[in-house]
Amino acid sequence: MNSTNSLRDSLKGRDLLSLHDFSPREIEFMLDFAAELKQKQKRGEPHELLKGMTLAMIFQKSSTRTRVSFEVGMFQLGGHALYLNAGDLQLGRGETIADTGRVLGRYVDGIMIRTFAQSDVEELAEHAPVPVINGLTDLLHPCQILADLLTVREHKGRLAGLKLAYVGDGNNVCHSLLFGCAKTGVHISVASPEGYQPREEIVATARDDAGETGATVTITTDPAEAVSGADVVVTDVWASMGQENEQQARLKVFAPYQVNGRLVAGAKPDYIFLHCLPAHRGEEVAAEIIDGPHSVVFDEAENRLHAQKAVMALLMAK
Repeated sequence: MNSTNSLRDSLKGRDLLSLHDFSPREIEFMLDFAAELKQKQKRGEPHELLKGMTLAMIFQKSSTRTRVSFEVGMFQLGGHALYLNAGDLQLGRGETIADTGRVLGRYVDGIMIRTFAQSDVEELAEHAPVPVINGLTDLLHPCQILADLLTVREHKGRLAGLKLAYVGDGNNVCHSLLFGCAKTGVHISVASPEGYQPREEIVATARDDAGETGATVTITTDPAEAVSGADVVVTDVWASMGQENEQQARLKVFAPYQVNGRLVAGAKPDYIFLHCLPAHRGEEVAAEIIDGPHSVVFDEAENRLHAQKAVMALLMAK
């Protein structure tokens, strides 16, 4: 059996809960496959790898990119996506996550869930007899980071050995970037204010992962230190969904962490800028950066489609 078939077999039927659960080679293979599917779609070549199959999409948090990219992705793969918001399910009336997984798994071929608690995704995966894909939790956002890595690779030609700077809240995007960079050999430097840094257990696990690839993981409170010599600069909103009541307090704390012309002057001249969107111009990023020549945020947004198609096609394959 060749290595490609071996990797396909290793991914078939798996859940995507966290990038930490996958080997560097498996992540590289997912990115290769995403790039291949992207080229097929651009050339108009059919790739109905999930013909006749159905993905249930559970949304307890609203979304633009996640819903549209998964729904369109399933259509392009020849399958069907079923949108289920919190009001469509019995979860709000007391049905357990475990029972929801058991029931849906009898009807569909895969489940994507976008919710609050990581423990809900893990419980769903434990009891559902079909692959479960984490579309976002308060802790992790693995599909976004696969799209980010695909975008970086497209623009830089490689991943290993690059430096990525993340400036802002140590949130779900930051956590998954720590895992994604560590697994692919990207040196990551995170700058967050005291009290808003990524979780210590996530950082420790990412450092363990980085030991396999030679990547380095740096956590600092100094955005200039993080961005110095960076190939890639990333930020995210300062107040995530569910933190709206903290908005004003966070605006004051994070003001020195805005990605602007002064800050990126320390990055490499050919740096690229990423943001998972939606963005608040004038808050976490200046308009001159997100709308400037270094920004690749719309390539990044498009790549959610291609990265997630690869995930679905590989995990849900029969």
